[in-house]
Amino acid sequence: MIKYNSTRSNINVAPSEAILKGISSDGGLFVPESFPKIDIDSLLGKSYEEICYEVLSKYFYEFDKSDLKHMISQAYGKFNTKDVTPVAALGELNFLELYHGPTLAFKDVALSILPHLLTASAKIQNVDDEIVILTATSGDTGKAALEGFADVQGTSIIVFYPNDGVSMIQRKQMTTQVGKNVHVIAIEGNFDDAQKGVKEIFNDRGYNSLLKENGYVLSSANSINIGRLVPQIVYYFDSYIKSVASGKIKMGDPINFTVPTGNFGNILAGYYAKNMGLPVNKLICASNDNNVLFDFFSTGEYDKNRPFIKTISPSMDILVSSNFERLLCHVSNFDKEFVKNSMNELSTSGKYSVSKEIKEIISDNFYGNYCNEKETLETIKDVYEKYGYVIDPHTAVGCKVYADYKTESNDDTYNIILSTASPYKFTKSVYEAIFGPSELDDYTLIEKLSKGTGLALPKELITMCNSDDIHKKVYASNKMKDSISEILL
Repeated sequence: MIKYNSTRSNINVAPSEAILKGISSDGGLFVPESFPKIDIDSLLGKSYEEICYEVLSKYFYEFDKSDLKHMISQAYGKFNTKDVTPVAALGELNFLELYHGPTLAFKDVALSILPHLLTASAKIQNVDDEIVILTATSGDTGKAALEGFADVQGTSIIVFYPNDGVSMIQRKQMTTQVGKNVHVIAIEGNFDDAQKGVKEIFNDRGYNSLLKENGYVLSSANSINIGRLVPQIVYYFDSYIKSVASGKIKMGDPINFTVPTGNFGNILAGYYAKNMGLPVNKLICASNDNNVLFDFFSTGEYDKNRPFIKTISPSMDILVSSNFERLLCHVSNFDKEFVKNSMNELSTSGKYSVSKEIKEIISDNFYGNYCNEKETLETIKDVYEKYGYVIDPHTAVGCKVYADYKTESNDDTYNIILSTASPYKFTKSVYEAIFGPSELDDYTLIEKLSKGTGLALPKELITMCNSDDIHKKVYASNKMKDSISEILL
């Protein structure tokens, strides 16, 4: 029975408490004390939902088996493809399509089931207070969390997003969200400001006590919540099994995964899968111009002291990758003092360094590189012209970095690129990459992109674009707590 440790101290809790709290009281993140093993041969012929059960049941032992299976069925029954996360094979490129959920982004895969895990955890922990989901988003998490928690009894959700740091479609998806318990707030600042503000609120004991007195308890839907991270492990196993079933590889063959990432949660799930027995050779970490992770892989120093760059892949516009703290904990063999000191250094001086030994362990598992704006646009066009396949900017970043990895390493290991969002979430960037500059906005270009490429058009997007904004509040980043108080107190 796996319990969960804080990355920064000896706090040790059961799964339901880790899910419910989201973040440890010492400011650390919860990590499993060990990795359960999965016999991948036993997964052959299993559906996505069945593989999901195999993974989640090993991490979350407190949940009744039949209840867990029901949660999984409810979560993935609303995806628009039976496979949940299909693999598109195009020559030497293989794209794991993670955007077939209700909000057209990979965050749906985990956030469709998190509300079920969270409410079940509250029952196990005998929590009667209203659970307030507090979340910062760089674009996709916000809408996926809002969709998942809308009108879920016993919960409220408050999402903060950078006012000028998301695409028009991402913004509209959030500002038009309906639900009696949903609140969306723009902040003047970037994603790191929003994420920092959320963490500070979680760590403010006095404010949390005040909320408790009024019948509220905070939790998170970001990938800092272990209940969000663990479901992401599933599609690594599922895509491997799909690749074996299609004859692309044989059972036991090694595999690489290329992951466009900002907060490091998506790729960390691949690291967890590797430690559970999936034969992963290399995890290829793809960054955009905010290339703090690339620099770390090159130097062993994490340094956020650099300009924050707004790009056409905004979900990766992040300089503080929260889940990297979890990786440090694992590769340092749970050296909590080292992790705590590193995070304190990051908070005070904006940087920290790791030992040569730790850097080597990380390099054995990961490769990092980045893709600039020009290369991103060129990659979108190249993939479309060669294969007639349309990818979004984040996926394009992954595609270009994979090409760089192959050139540098001569590694021909079978590779899957995680395709993290529908091209329609970044319509203008994708349209202009393929067809050239346009004076039209994202909304107007949706139908033009569909007609020009033959890409199936999500009808709900047209309806959304014509809907009025419900959520219009904007706050300074240092007033986030005030905005919560206005809603709850």
